[in-house]
Amino acid sequence: MNAVELFLLGRTLMKIGEGAMPEPQGGGRHGGSVRSVLIVASDVAAHADSAVGEIATRTGLPQSQVSTAVARLKEAGAVVTAPDPADRRRMLVRQAPEVSGRVAQVRAGSVEDALTTALGEAAPEHLQEVADALEVLARHLPPQAMTRLQS
Repeated sequence: MNAVELFLLGRTLMKIGEGAMPEPQGGGRHGGSVRSVLIVASDVAAHADSAVGEIATRTGLPQSQVSTAVARLKEAGAVVTAPDPADRRRMLVRQAPEVSGRVAQVRAGSVEDALTTALGEAAPEHLQEVADALEVLARHLPPQAMTRLQS
């Protein structure tokens, strides 16, 4: 596999993951992509009490996308915000102390249907093999591996 093939595989896996995400009930009031919401949620999990600007700097997302993602995560009960004691104009973001219904719904979701769709007619023969390969990748390349790749 070369770098281009790896990059394209990553994009395919992201699309499969997005397709496996359960839709929020009621649709939610805030826009934004699943991708940016997950990137922000991952950053908040690793860096509690961060301001939106700090999250934007670490993730490389525009500040407006981070703000929208934080609003979606807050609406879902995944994060809470509080004023920064050093600068009351800034809000600090951290994971919610309790797992919300939406977070539990997302965590309980399965990727089987999305994988079956992506595999097409080959699904019955290859579904378990691909699922097993993804488990191996997830074990060896957890989200924390991203910190080693950032410069």
